[in-house]
Amino acid sequence: MGNKTKKKIITAEDVRYVAKLSRLSLDEDKIGKFQEQLDGILGYIAQLDEVNTDGVLPTTHVLSSMKNVFREDELRESLTTEAALKNAPEADEHFFKVPKII
Repeated sequence: MGNKTKKKIITAEDVRYVAKLSRLSLDEDKIGKFQEQLDGILGYIAQLDEVNTDGVLPTTHVLSSMKNVFREDELRESLTTEAALKNAPEADEHFFKVPKII
C-alpha cells in the first residue's frame, strides 16, 4: 500500500456509531486514532482482493492431511445421579448446588 493517497474506508462517523453501539465514550483524539487504525486494518484486508486464487481449491483446514476426527456415537452406560454428585461440594436432592451469581 505504501504512502499512496488512498480513499478512507472508515469515517469518523463510522467510529462514533460503533462507539455508541459499544457504549464507549471517545474524545475526538481517540476517534481520529481509531479511524486511522481501523482504516489501516481494512486496507490490509482489501489487499486480499488482489491475490490470484485461480486454481486454488477451497479447504476446511490449512493441513490437507487433516481428516474428520469425529467418532461414531456409541450407546453406553452413563453416570448415575449418585456417582455424578459423589464429589460435589454441595448437592440438593438430585442437583448440584452452586452459589447464586448475579
